[in-house]
Amino acid sequence: MAFYKYGQYLLQEQSGDFDRIYHPGTPTPYSGIYRCEGYARSIVSTAQHPLPAQNHHQHTYAQGMIRWRMIVRTHFA
Repeated sequence: MAFYKYGQYLLQEQSGDFDRIYHPGTPTPYSGIYRCEGYARSIVSTAQHPLPAQNHHQHTYAQGMIRWRMIVRTHFA
């Protein structure tokens, strides 16, 4: 789970990029915060660096495979 204090520093965006699911080891498409879909664990990843591997943390059978979703994208001017 990601937390924030000052909402004025975050902008809402309706981009489909936030709907995509990424597999472990995939190059990070955008720098930002990514959330594990099965365990609600968040990580920070930098563009073009691989997302954490399948053994990054353990899932139960019910949680399924590790899958990452971007929840905050950074913007560079």
